[in-house]
Amino acid sequence: MSKRRLNKQQQWRIQKIQAERSVRAERKERQIDQQLDASELGDEQAGLLIAHYGQQLDVEALEGERKGRVVRCHMRANIDSLVTGDRVIWRPGSEETGIIVARSERHSLLQRPDNFGQLKPVAANIDHIILVIAPEPEPHDNLIDRYLVAAESTGIPVILLLNKSDLINEENAAAIDELLSRYETLGYPVVRTSARADDDSQRHAEEIEALVKAKTCVFVGQSGVGKSSIIQTLMPDIAIRVGALSESTGKGTHTTTTAKLFHLACGGNLIDSPGIREFGLWHMNPQEIEYGFREIRPLIGECKFRNCRHLGEPGCAIVAAAEDGRISQARMHSFRRILADMTEQQARGLTL
Repeated sequence: MSKRRLNKQQQWRIQKIQAERSVRAERKERQIDQQLDASELGDEQAGLLIAHYGQQLDVEALEGERKGRVVRCHMRANIDSLVTGDRVIWRPGSEETGIIVARSERHSLLQRPDNFGQLKPVAANIDHIILVIAPEPEPHDNLIDRYLVAAESTGIPVILLLNKSDLINEENAAAIDELLSRYETLGYPVVRTSARADDDSQRHAEEIEALVKAKTCVFVGQSGVGKSSIIQTLMPDIAIRVGALSESTGKGTHTTTTAKLFHLACGGNLIDSPGIREFGLWHMNPQEIEYGFREIRPLIGECKFRNCRHLGEPGCAIVAAAEDGRISQARMHSFRRILADMTEQQARGLTL
């Protein structure tokens, strides 16, 4: 796994911060132990982590006297990283506070690499990922492919949602149709909708509800595609800031600061995650990138040479598949670009 190269001053600063965090964690753990010894906490009960704010976490009580209420909790130091969507065991304290004492087993985990190449959990127990794109900002297949490769590595199903379909016009219609049909051919479900408040707003809301009903979903996609607007369509009573698309840059502004879980009237859950313009893949190796392309996956290990770079070497099964149409030229170009970017950035020791 590639990491950024740090100078001695940066290394010293990181060590200092880690030491300070360790001291604070030990102090907090002693306070928790004192509460446990003094029997100041209630009985263990199940909870759902619905938001994460640094060292403090919002847990929804799933049983007991506080069932349905949100409690601000701390967690024990011996628990590994917690993320929105985690099922936890917690003990209530006084004044709407509590202590998380254990995490239940996850059935899925969405992660993305941070600036140092380390995988950072984003959300847990996701049933499917909804990748949102829009006519504006212009969707780029390479960025979509990066999301899909990252999603494929988690094993979580993906749905492509074209939002703001009312912005399709004569200039962009053909390109968008070609783009979406390419992913439909690969077996990805594609849904077109718009969160715009017009005569069809009820139909749009019903289309989105059908995607999330009775499931826990996370919305991903570059900023400005309307993720928060979609949540407002599903939950109009929830105050969510909606970012306006920058007229000067054509890129969206980040509006969500932490992953948060929302309950829906239709019976599903939505996790709204911070906008991401790029999904870095530099933590992966070439074999994992190959696995992330559905049409390339069956060809892994079929090339004549084990160190084949798929750039025209004799007996390359992937190149042969691209030549006979089993792999589209657009996806082949995207595959090579992702591999080249990953190799270049890893060689430089930098992030994508």
